[in-house]
Amino acid sequence: MINMILIGWPYMKANNRSGSLMKRFILTVIVMVTYFAVGAFAAPKKGTMKDPRDGKVYKTVQIGSQTWMAENLRVKSEGSWCYEGKESNCQKYGRLYNWDAAETACPAGWHLPTIEEFDALLVAVGENVANKKLKSTSGWRENGNGDDAVGFSALPAGGRDNDGSYYNEGKSAYFWSEDNGYGVYYMFHSFGSGRSAVGKYDEDDGFSVRCVKDK
Repeated sequence: MINMILIGWPYMKANNRSGSLMKRFILTVIVMVTYFAVGAFAAPKKGTMKDPRDGKVYKTVQIGSQTWMAENLRVKSEGSWCYEGKESNCQKYGRLYNWDAAETACPAGWHLPTIEEFDALLVAVGENVANKKLKSTSGWRENGNGDDAVGFSALPAGGRDNDGSYYNEGKSAYFWSEDNGYGVYYMFHSFGSGRSAVGKYDEDDGFSVRCVKDK
């Protein structure tokens, strides 16, 4: 059973299997809330990087002291999927990875971000305006688009349940983090407001991956 209560778009599911039969990760739910304050941040430095494994080129952006991929990872691996099995969604949103695949998904010189690195990202952007600054300018339902001021372009890619069903395209963005007692950084938009909470998701669920550059 998921250990959280949220109001809005977040996907809720029940599971009656014994906890001993399933590995779980606590997630930190970071909610994209609409504010009207103006945050101050240094202009982001944009670039590109080429994944040597498949030759794909990704946009990158330096925000604060961190350099992030500005697109969701698309490298194909066991334990990854396109939303609803459609290749067009992989091109649009990147792939959805389970925990095992996410752990090794980033190319050499890059890594799966920690919760602390996600926290630093929000601080660098301005916590009160992070939702607007980080979200893409299109694709979010219910007037939930951001202004993508820092070039992070968070996409509402949705997620994949461990039973093979998909949910929340256009409504939510989920990003795996390193397992520092947590699992997922979670962003959603619901009628201009939202909530923050802590809960549990299965390691076999599928979420997006954003890599951050090694220092």
